[in-house]
Amino acid sequence: MPPASTGASTLIVAASTQSSPAPLPAVVADRLEPGRPGYRRMSFALFAAGVATFALLYSTQALLPAVSASFGATAGQASWTVSAATGALALCVLPMSALSERFGRRQMMTASLVVAVTVGLFVPFAPSLGWLIALRAVQGAALAGLPASAMAYLAEEVRPKALVAAIGLFVAGNSIGGMSGRILTGWVAQAWGWRAALGAVGLLAVACAVVFHFMIPRAKHFTPGSLNPKALAKTVGGHLADPLLRRLYAIGALFMTVFGAVYTVIGYRLVEAPFSLPQGVVGSIFLVYLVGTVSSAAAGRLVGRLGRRGALYLAVSTTAAGLLLSLAGQLAAVLLGLVLITAGFFAGHAVASSSVSRTATTGRAQASALYQSAYYLGSSAGGTLGAVAFHAGGWAGTVALGLAAVLGVVSITLYGSRAARIERRRPVAAMASVQN
Repeated sequence: MPPASTGASTLIVAASTQSSPAPLPAVVADRLEPGRPGYRRMSFALFAAGVATFALLYSTQALLPAVSASFGATAGQASWTVSAATGALALCVLPMSALSERFGRRQMMTASLVVAVTVGLFVPFAPSLGWLIALRAVQGAALAGLPASAMAYLAEEVRPKALVAAIGLFVAGNSIGGMSGRILTGWVAQAWGWRAALGAVGLLAVACAVVFHFMIPRAKHFTPGSLNPKALAKTVGGHLADPLLRRLYAIGALFMTVFGAVYTVIGYRLVEAPFSLPQGVVGSIFLVYLVGTVSSAAAGRLVGRLGRRGALYLAVSTTAAGLLLSLAGQLAAVLLGLVLITAGFFAGHAVASSSVSRTATTGRAQASALYQSAYYLGSSAGGTLGAVAFHAGGWAGTVALGLAAVLGVVSITLYGSRAARIERRRPVAAMASVQN
C-alpha cells in the first residue's frame, strides 16, 4: 500500500522480558488514553459530534408517515428524504477525507458541523417534497466531512490499545443521536407537526456543535499533506486492493442495509393496524437505541474475548434473531426484535469500523472514508429497498431483505476465516519445503 501523509505512524510495542518495562516511544506516550489529560474532553466532544450527525442525518426517518401524508407521497417516495442524505454522504465522504489530509481533521469536522447545522435550520421550511429531498442531500454532503475525519483523528491521537473503546464511544454518540432525534421528532410532530419537529432537531444539533467546538482537543499528531489527485487515487487503489479492507467495507454496507431497511419502514408498520400507534409513541420506540449505545461501547471487550471474527458472528446472530422475532404479531415481540437488531448492528459496526482503522497503516482517512462510503451506501440502499419490499410484501418482505444481507455478512466472515487459516499455513509449508 502506498504511503500517504496522515500523521499516523505504525506502532509496534514489543513485550519485554526484562524486570522493568521498556519505555514507550515518545509518539506513543504522548497519545490520549483513559486517565490522561484531554481524553475525557475528546470523548465528550466526539460523542456530541456523533449525536449531531445521526440526529441530523436521520431526522426525517421517524416522520416518514407524516411526510407521506403531507405531500401525498408513497413510502418509497418519502424514503428518499433519508436515502438522499445518506447517499450524498456516501458519495462525498472520500473527497472530504482528502481535504482533511490537507487542512486537518479538527478543522474539517468543525466546518462539516457548521454547514450541516445551518442547512438543518432551513429544512423545516421546504415547500415541496422535491425541495425537502434536495436540502437533505446538501445536508448529507456537508456531514460527509465528519465521520472519516473523526476515525482518522482517533487513529492518530489515541493509543492503539484504547482505539476500539474510543471509536465505540463515538459510535455510541451516533446511537444516542439517532435515538434522541427520533424521539424528539415523534413527540414534537404529534403536538405541532413534522416541520416543527425538524426545527427542534436543528436546535439540538446547534447545541452539539457548540459543545464540540469548545471541547475538542487540538490535534498533536497530524501532518498536513498535499491535495494530489494522483496520489489520492493510488492510496485508494491500494486500500481497495487489500482483501481484508474489502471484506470490512462489504460487512459495513450489509449491516447498514439491514438497519436502514428496518428503521425506515418500522414507522409505517407501527402506525398501521394491528398496532395503530400515535406518532409520539412511534418516536419513543427508538429508545431501543440505548441498547446500541451499550453494545457499541462494549465492542472492545467483545473483541478481546472472542476475537474480531467471533464478535462479528455474535453480532450477526443477534441481528438475525431480532429480524425473525419481529415477524410476530405481538408488540412486545416486535420491540424485543428491534432491541436485538439494534444491539447486533451497533456491535458489528463498531468492530468493523475499528478494524479498518487498525488494518490501514497509511492513508487512514481514505481507508475510513471508503468504509463510510460503503456504510452509508448500504443505508441508502436499505432505506429505499426496504420501503419497496414493504410495499410489495409487507413487513415480511423487509425482513427477507434483512436476512439476505445478514447471510452476506456470514458468508464474508466465513471466507475471511478460511483465508486467514490458509495464510497461517503458508509459512509452515514453506519452512517444511526448505527443510526437505
